[in-house]
Amino acid sequence: MLNTFRNFLRDLWRLTKPYWTSNERWVARSLLAAVILLNLGTVFVAVEINKWQASFFNSLEKKDQVEFMRLLGVFGGLALAYIVMAVYQLYLSQMLQIKWRRWLTERYLDDWLGHRTYYRLQLTDRATDNPDQRIADDLNSFVGTTLSLTLGLLNAVVTLGSFLYILWGLSGAITLPIGEGGVTVPGYLVWVALIYAAAGTWLAHLIGRPLVGLNFTRQRVEADFRFSLVRFRENTEAIALYAGEEDEKRGFMRRFVAVAENWWDIMRRQKKLTWFQAFYGQLAVIFPYVVVAPRYFSGAIALGGLMQTASAFGQVQGSLSWFIDAYATLAEWKATVDRLVGFRSAMDVAGRAAVEAPGVERVMQPRGDIAAQSLKLSLPNGRVLLEDAQLVLQPGVSTLVTGPSGCGKSTLFRAFAGIWPFGEGRVFWPEQARILFLPQRPYLPIGTLRQVLSYPSSAEAFDDATLTDALNRTGLGRLQERLDEQQHWGMLLSGGEQQRIGFARAWLHRPAWLFLDEASSALDDAAERAMYELLEELTQTTVVSIGHRAGLAALHRRRIVIEGGDAGGGSLKEASA
Repeated sequence: MLNTFRNFLRDLWRLTKPYWTSNERWVARSLLAAVILLNLGTVFVAVEINKWQASFFNSLEKKDQVEFMRLLGVFGGLALAYIVMAVYQLYLSQMLQIKWRRWLTERYLDDWLGHRTYYRLQLTDRATDNPDQRIADDLNSFVGTTLSLTLGLLNAVVTLGSFLYILWGLSGAITLPIGEGGVTVPGYLVWVALIYAAAGTWLAHLIGRPLVGLNFTRQRVEADFRFSLVRFRENTEAIALYAGEEDEKRGFMRRFVAVAENWWDIMRRQKKLTWFQAFYGQLAVIFPYVVVAPRYFSGAIALGGLMQTASAFGQVQGSLSWFIDAYATLAEWKATVDRLVGFRSAMDVAGRAAVEAPGVERVMQPRGDIAAQSLKLSLPNGRVLLEDAQLVLQPGVSTLVTGPSGCGKSTLFRAFAGIWPFGEGRVFWPEQARILFLPQRPYLPIGTLRQVLSYPSSAEAFDDATLTDALNRTGLGRLQERLDEQQHWGMLLSGGEQQRIGFARAWLHRPAWLFLDEASSALDDAAERAMYELLEELTQTTVVSIGHRAGLAALHRRRIVIEGGDAGGGSLKEASA
């Protein structure tokens, strides 16, 4: 138990330390200091109100109307001060929350996108589920709950210290009938509050401990269910063509059953904890008066003293019971911390692997050609696709790469792009050369058509005339009036139109080297030939293609075939174009 708690604190510090030691640390620390001071101010007002209660109820007991009216004015001043401090405490803590969340989000995005960690995780670490949810939801929950719990604990500790002193002075001593003459216990109400809260804390932990694991699972199954709905939305046409609605619904309901079962488990455990919390909370309302009443009935204290003592006892007991009241939140918070720590560790492992074992080495050279030397490419499961491959691509010589499905054609392109982590050898790239890869299904970001065409450059990279020319040349002239229209273009355009968008990008960016991975497979033969003839106008661009169609050979000057690979690594062979 102690080791588990120590490990949790270490993980928590690992998540929180970077921001508070970053270049924003002084702004963050200043905001936190201001929030803490306001927190202390509200505790000070609570102490003053506790003192005020004694005078106020004594004035009622004495029927002193003048004192009563004066004390109402005092209360008005205290209440106003409390309201102002509470408002600005919330405002500044929310300001700190969004600054911390923005910084964490940017850092996690940098690490997730850097070294193409997102790609390596998808290939090698399927246990790290739903990274989008961890960045979007878990970071938000972590920052907000951490600040809330920290300030709540601070308030409880300061309130405890302030009212413990008051309660000790008000409670007096009690003599317990133990041994000869009994045992005198000073400040007995303090000890009663401690015992009451300690027993409640122990029982709350005993009842609520399973909530940590249940909340961890809840975040995972909720994210899985949401992701399946997003995948459906992104593939509506294909699903409609397959008439796959019933199968999709079965998949949705299977994932939702996991959500519902987990929810029922949380409900049952939460019900037990709520039974206890409700009983404990209701007992806490009357308990202070029960333990203080004997001194009032004995005449040791007046009505004002009774109310002040009961209020102080309630404040002490409430501070000591902070853990009980916050237990459900703590359980969910720990689950969030565990998920972020797991994600952080997975990214660190992937980042180190990218540096220590980068796979195929990409070397920049002053020459104009692209060359692969002693290239070995494997799948994540260890199966070798290519063994000791050698290849030189000359500028100005269009090349077609062919071979049976699964032989490693696309993997070869990934190695040239420098993103494939499973392999050895070297790929030499020309310095300063602009290189563009067009996959079979081009990525179309959600946004304006201008953004889609300009990707990966900014939307302002090309003027309207240039964009219109690209659309007309690729057979998409009908879209020229929709450049600033915001759409989910990946769902709106057909497969062939999306591939035309890819060729329009190539026309706009005019790279020195253009790699096409079956980038015209959705086009008919005539449209495919038209697109390749368009590329021939880019006289400074060398085209390297992957394809299966026989007609592609006539559109390239050179042909490379990947042979073998069934029992071991395949090889690259020169073939007639």
